[in-house]
Amino acid sequence: MNRQVGWLERISLRCCAWSERWIPDAYVFAVLGVIVVAIAAIALGSPVTQTAKAFGDGFWSLIPFTMQMSFIIIGGYVVASSPPAARLIDKLAAFPRSGRGAVCWVATISMMFSLLHWGLSMILGSLLVRALSRRDDLDMDYRAAAAAAYLGMGSVWAMGLSSSAAQLQANPASMTPALLQITGVIPFTETIFLWQSIALTAILMAITLVIAWLTTPQRENAQTARRLGVVAEPAAPSLASASTTRPGEWLEHSPLLNILIVALGAAWLVQEFQAKGAALAISSLNTYNFMFVMLGLLLCWRPRVFLNSVSNSVSSVSGVLIQFPFYGGIAAILVSAVGSDGQSIAHHLSTFFAQAATRETFPIVMGIYSAVLGFFVPSGGGKWIIEAPYVMQAANELKVHLGWAVQVYNAAEALPNLINPFWMLPLLGILKLRARDVIGFTMVQFIVHVPVVLALLWAFGLTLEYKPPVMP
Repeated sequence: MNRQVGWLERISLRCCAWSERWIPDAYVFAVLGVIVVAIAAIALGSPVTQTAKAFGDGFWSLIPFTMQMSFIIIGGYVVASSPPAARLIDKLAAFPRSGRGAVCWVATISMMFSLLHWGLSMILGSLLVRALSRRDDLDMDYRAAAAAAYLGMGSVWAMGLSSSAAQLQANPASMTPALLQITGVIPFTETIFLWQSIALTAILMAITLVIAWLTTPQRENAQTARRLGVVAEPAAPSLASASTTRPGEWLEHSPLLNILIVALGAAWLVQEFQAKGAALAISSLNTYNFMFVMLGLLLCWRPRVFLNSVSNSVSSVSGVLIQFPFYGGIAAILVSAVGSDGQSIAHHLSTFFAQAATRETFPIVMGIYSAVLGFFVPSGGGKWIIEAPYVMQAANELKVHLGWAVQVYNAAEALPNLINPFWMLPLLGILKLRARDVIGFTMVQFIVHVPVVLALLWAFGLTLEYKPPVMP
C-alpha cells in the first residue's frame, strides 16, 4: 500500500476488506436477527410456541410502515428523477473538484437534509452520488460516497425536525394519556432547540465530515462506479413523445390528468396544514409521502413520464418489501414473548439500564440502552411511543431534564444505524450496492461516534437542571 495513505484511510480500507469478506447480505442479517432474539426469548423461559406465535403475529405488523418506506423510495425517486430535479442534482454534482471533496459534499447535503427529513436525505444523497459517479474527471470512491449519502441517517437525523420523539412530546394530542401524565408537554425549545442540542449536532456534523475526509480512498485505492461495474445511468426518464398513434394514448401524453390530481391533492394539503400546523403535519410519513407523489406528478408533467419513473424506481424497493416483515417479527418477539417471570426481553433491558443509572450517569446508561435496542428494533423513532413511559418515568425519578432525556434517546438511537443494514436498503437499491460495500466506511464512523456521543450527552447533561412536567 502507498506510504502516503493516511492511517485512518488504511483502517477504512481494512474495514472494507473485512466487511466484504464477512458481512452477509442484508436479508441474511435480518433472518439471523430473528434467530438470535428467538433463542434469547426461549432462554429466558418463553415457551417455543409462544415465541413462534410472537414471530408470526409480528411478521406483518410493519406492513403499513413497509408501504410508507416503499413510497419514500418511489416518491423520492420520482421527484429527484424528474427533468427539473435531475437538472438541479446535476448542478449540485458540478461543485466538487476532487473525489474526497465529492464524498464530503454528499455527506454535508445528507446531514443537512436529514434534519428536515431522513427519507429525503437518503434519496437525494443517493441520486447525487449517481450524478457524481458519471463525472469522468472525479476519482470518487463509489462505496465511500454511498456511505456519505447514508450519514444523515447514521448521525444527526433525530436531532432536528426529523425527530418523531420530539414531535410527539411537543404535541399533546399525539400522546397517550398515560405518557402525557408522566412528561407533560415538552416544546421544541426544551428538546431540539436547546443550545446544548444545537451544539451537539454541530459537533457531530463536524466530526462526521472529518472522518469522511480522512477515510475516503484516493487514486489507485478508489473504487469508482466504473471499477465496480456499476452503470450509473441518468435518473431522469426519457420524455415521452407528444405525438400518439392511437386515440387511447392521448391522455397518457397530456398534462391534463396530472394537473387535476395535483390540484385536488394541494387542496387536501392546505386543509391538513391548517388543521395540524406545519410541524405536526410534515412529521406524518403519510403526509410527507403524499406531498412527494403530488410533486412528482407535477414535475413529471405527463402521466407517461411519471409512470416510466415509477417503473424505474421499483427495483429499489425489493429489499424493503422482503426484509421489513422479518424486523417486524424481531420487534414482536422482543416485546411479546414473555419469559418465565412474566416479563419480555424489552422489559428486562429497560429495567436493567434504568436501575443502573444515577442522575449523572443517566445520559450514558440510557444512551447505551437506546443504541442497543435500536440495533434490534430499528424504528426511525417510532418505538418511542412504547418506551417513553418507562424511560421518562426513570428520568423523573432521577430528576433528569426531560427534554434532554428525549435528546439522549434521539442521539443514541442513530448510532446503530451506522452498522445496521436495515435503513440502508433504499440507498443500496438505488445505488446497486450491497451492505458489505458500505459498512466498512460506516463502521469507522460508528467506532468514533459511540464514545464521542456518549461523552457529549453526559457533559451537556450536567449543564441542565430538572424541570417538573408542564401539563397542557
